[in-house]
Amino acid sequence: MNKGQLVDEVVQKVDGMTKKQADAILSAILETIQESVAEGNKVTLVGFGTFEPRKRQAREGRNPKTGEPMQIPATTVPAFSAGKFFKEKVAS
Repeated sequence: MNKGQLVDEVVQKVDGMTKKQADAILSAILETIQESVAEGNKVTLVGFGTFEPRKRQAREGRNPKTGEPMQIPATTVPAFSAGKFFKEKVAS
């Protein structure tokens, strides 16, 4: 499912909402989550999951073409952990 299909599903579930409104709300939610995690904060949506920044340590890797060792720098990446309700819904 892509963003357009998700907007269509939201419009079907919320009576009286237009596609334009649903797209604006979804975009605002995603942008807010991205900004918060980029600032180093954790965003928890109870029952759905948690978005958070995670630090990766510097490590040694290999160049796939040459096989030579190379240093991979430390970085911070976004991570998502599914909540209990979400996990149960997917498992059933």
